Amino acid sequence: MADIESLLKEKRRFKPSAEFAKQANWNSRTVAEYRKLAARSPQQFWAKMARENVSWFTRWKKVLDWEPPFARWFVGGKLNVAYNCLDRHLEGEHAWRRNKAAIIWEGEPGDQRVLTYGQLHREVCKFANVLKGLGVKKGDRVALYMPMIPELAIAMLACARIGAPHSIVFGGFSAEALRDRINDAGAVAVVTADGGFRRGKPLPLKLAVDEALKGADSVKHVVVARRCENPVTMQEGRDHWWHELMDAASPNHQAAKLDSEHPLFILYTSGTTGKPKGILHTTGGYLTHATTTAKAIFDLKDDDTYWCTADIGWVTGHSYVVYGILANGATTFMYEGAPTTPGPDRFWDIIERHRITIFYTAPTAIRTFVRLGDEHPKKHDLSSLRLLGTVGEPINPEAWIWYHRLIGGKRCPIVDTWWQTETGGVMITPLPGETETVPGSATRPFPGVDAEVFTQEGKPAKPPDGGFLVLRKPWPGMLRGIWGDPARFREQYWSQYPNIYFAGDGAHRDKRGYFWIMGRIDDVMNVSGHRIGTMEVESALVSHEQVAEAAVVGRPDDITGTALAAFVTPRAGTAAGGAFADELRRHVTREIGAIARPADIRFTDALPKTRSGKIMRRLLRDIASGKETVGDTSTLEDYSVLAKLRESEEA
Repeated sequence: MADIESLLKEKRRFKPSAEFAKQANWNSRTVAEYRKLAARSPQQFWAKMARENVSWFTRWKKVLDWEPPFARWFVGGKLNVAYNCLDRHLEGEHAWRRNKAAIIWEGEPGDQRVLTYGQLHREVCKFANVLKGLGVKKGDRVALYMPMIPELAIAMLACARIGAPHSIVFGGFSAEALRDRINDAGAVAVVTADGGFRRGKPLPLKLAVDEALKGADSVKHVVVARRCENPVTMQEGRDHWWHELMDAASPNHQAAKLDSEHPLFILYTSGTTGKPKGILHTTGGYLTHATTTAKAIFDLKDDDTYWCTADIGWVTGHSYVVYGILANGATTFMYEGAPTTPGPDRFWDIIERHRITIFYTAPTAIRTFVRLGDEHPKKHDLSSLRLLGTVGEPINPEAWIWYHRLIGGKRCPIVDTWWQTETGGVMITPLPGETETVPGSATRPFPGVDAEVFTQEGKPAKPPDGGFLVLRKPWPGMLRGIWGDPARFREQYWSQYPNIYFAGDGAHRDKRGYFWIMGRIDDVMNVSGHRIGTMEVESALVSHEQVAEAAVVGRPDDITGTALAAFVTPRAGTAAGGAFADELRRHVTREIGAIARPADIRFTDALPKTRSGKIMRRLLRDIASGKETVGDTSTLEDYSVLAKLRESEEA
């Protein structure tokens, strides 16, 4: 099998301003020093980060115990994640943060709440006592199925405080998906809400919990927070109102002193078979990784208001809405609802009103905003922003430029971050005070991360050739296994190359060593013997000024083996049809070559996406090939999109 070919050529460069570089937490001198240390000894580098950025009750005896594929970081160390996120900001030189905003929250209907570090600490201590009062012990798993409200952050921090690993299930998942995750984790309790607002309507979360628990015998208690005031059924002895338990709870609680490798959370991701994988993360290594990367990549300062738009049900929300941000003593902003409710400018309105300084969102959201039109961000004062970020999938260069120009006012560095649920924290990223960025490239690995691009034979690919993205050495935030399935853990991540983590993404490096993520290996297409990544063809399509978003998949072809099928969302006002499709084919040929010319082009108002914003190309492959959709579709945001796509015609 040939290795992946790189077709995309991008020559635009953006250096951080002298003003930004001067004030950055990590400037060029700091980064050079850390890269030198990490190259000499990754363990020494991470030990330094653990000492500087994390508070320990007991210092570790050994930095790393590595028996591939199983790692133990900071062996013998004792700490508590909730203590690091809360208590240490109320003591000593940082005691002034007691009255600083920890969480600023806005609901979709427009209601707002602010919790200071002192108030959040009190609420977390009370809920820790609530959990203990219900019989939840250290090591017991607790499922959290909630909307984006402060109670979700309170519940996860309370679980961390007592050492009960949490399993957060995104509030849009079905009762069946919730049941599968509860049963796999063996959860003893569920924390939920009567509902949560999404696109102007309340999601009936408690109803879904009731349905899920018909087949989940491990659950003894359900705690229900009031949010939407919709009627719910409460089962006596099992179900409890959040506010009633909290009213009776003591605000005094001592954080448990937990081993560095104590399980912190299980987070389920959908596998290609549809059977969810429970990704396990532990305490000391994960917190070191999340806290260090948050400080360096987002350049967090005490006067920042930071907004990551991810739901806490995804790993991005774990690491960079709650844990990594609060551990740095920063202010994190949480928003409950949809980005286009009640209007297409909701995000820009929020940034203006709350004076957001750091904004971290998904490329899919950015491309949606491109499609909606420039007039919406232009109506708002976005001058408070000083740093932008992207997460979730590769960002195509034209969306990057739009983000830089229209949202960042050409002054904000953009950190295009690559990482996964499995990695726990960011792995490849620009460092905003030091890195010259290139639209579409995640640039270089974070210090202490050993990333490489391998050929099929397991040798480093020669730039600019593409191949498989791998991680050659262990890192602190790495997953510790798949819950209850060590054999699947080995097979899924460590069997492609001996003792090397296989990320499942295609990538290439350019001559300066910058990484370009080319999409999932599953999405690589073999066209006439050429292996082409989806990201590059999609980027070529979106570089046309009348295209807002595009997804490309392969379908079987008798002559070429695979033919490229493109699903394109035009910008508003564009006449979609055969003439425009021919123009796009010519445009792709000019941009990256005839080999990438789509055979089929379908125009659509929307693409099938997960609730975290990722395009579900597996479903598009079925449509392009004329197959019935099979497998897990529980993460699909809008099922009506599939029906509309099946009715669409090729142009």
